[in-house]
Amino acid sequence: MRFPLHITTDMLKHQIRHGLKGNTRYPFVLMLEPLYTCNLACLGCAVERHTGKIEDRLTLQECLKAADDSGAPVVSICGGEPTIYPELKGLVEGMIARKRHVYLCTNGLMLDRTVYGLIAPHNRLTINIHLDGLRRTHDQVCDREGVFDKALDMIKEGKRLGYRVTTNTTVFKETDLDEIEALCRLLREHQVDGMLLSPGYSYASAESDFFLAREEIHQKFQKVLELSKQYRLISTPMFLEFAAGLREYPCSPWSTVTFTPEGWRGPCYLIGEKYFRTFEEFWQGMDWDYWESRQDRRCYNCKMHSGFEASVVRGLRNSPKDMLRMAIWNFLE
Repeated sequence: MRFPLHITTDMLKHQIRHGLKGNTRYPFVLMLEPLYTCNLACLGCAVERHTGKIEDRLTLQECLKAADDSGAPVVSICGGEPTIYPELKGLVEGMIARKRHVYLCTNGLMLDRTVYGLIAPHNRLTINIHLDGLRRTHDQVCDREGVFDKALDMIKEGKRLGYRVTTNTTVFKETDLDEIEALCRLLREHQVDGMLLSPGYSYASAESDFFLAREEIHQKFQKVLELSKQYRLISTPMFLEFAAGLREYPCSPWSTVTFTPEGWRGPCYLIGEKYFRTFEEFWQGMDWDYWESRQDRRCYNCKMHSGFEASVVRGLRNSPKDMLRMAIWNFLE
């Protein structure tokens, strides 16, 4: 299976539960940013995500309440760099106690000091290590030498210790897809449990020259679509076809909700137009019809998985063929 069975069944139960209540919009994933502090200043990152002070962080209780309020079955702990968060052990264990599936999204530099040996492997915990290319490219994007080698060492060590380990790669304008194929080949040799390739999106506070326009995304993801036939990519086939320009979906901005030291970010993970103190204020304060329509100018070039994988899932009910493809993709490949 591409995903552990309990993740698949929990996601199905979550959808059935909301379907029985008549809900058409509900969170699938909570993007939890417990702090803005980071030990890197990567070239494609939003400024606020790596210039925070240690006090610019959420309390453990605020993090756990955000999970309770959103009800999302998956929690992606990001930031900033989450392995810097002082209460990380309590946060991960608190999420697991709530039967959430935790993706710890990290650059890998501190895993051996703050995760390995301190937080036990668990079938609800995935270590998700960011790699934007091979050594030269990744170190250039991270603006520091040695980051790639450390990340690769932490992948090896994580697998040795029994953690589920995946990787996350952002495709930028200058990304060489032949290099990405070489990266996929290397990661397969190290037996990673899955690889996510996603088109970069231009944060308002990030340098825009790195990012892809819609037509450039289509071109690069036609190659990624081919790679998905050889490597264990964890983006759904329908999403990759969407990224390659072969099909169209509305956005589902409500499917991935984001909680930060500033509050609930609206409308989505990428666009912080407004922050809300409570989840209820956020949920009721968004014009979801408007943001689903993608008519806002900031949405034109966006094809991020965080907004569209849920749209793929919603569309399955209208296509028995896609539903069968999804089942084969998840269970048999």
